[in-house]
Amino acid sequence: MSVPSVLFVCVKNAGKSQMAAGLMRAAAGTTIEVHSAGTRPGIAVNDLSAAALAESGVDIRGEEPKAVDGALLNRVDRVVLLGAEAQLDVPAGVDVERWITDEPSGRGIDGLERMRLIRDDIADRVADLLDRTMSFDRDS
Repeated sequence: MSVPSVLFVCVKNAGKSQMAAGLMRAAAGTTIEVHSAGTRPGIAVNDLSAAALAESGVDIRGEEPKAVDGALLNRVDRVVLLGAEAQLDVPAGVDVERWITDEPSGRGIDGLERMRLIRDDIADRVADLLDRTMSFDRDS
């Protein structure tokens, strides 16, 4: 039996998709194959994203932004697009969902506090996705 797989995608692969992948790896262990990528990758993981995750015991400081790989895209089970800006043509047969995550800067919240709120929103969504994925896997 194969392990379910997910690819988290945002524009730069420097913040939200890295956070989602790190949180999913921490929660799922080896029960889900986890990847992240960007449609226009940045040059480094966002320091504040990494700091907010580190507070939760998840370390993404060694990660690097990477572009969406076509071969990977064709073999994953699910693609999660984070934010409205990430646009991606996903092959038929791959489940897709879009997460429009909290954006605290619109409420005047910036810096590490902004990233903590984004982290918490993504963590809730990751927990839900993990539960749905494992429930589906058990039912199959």
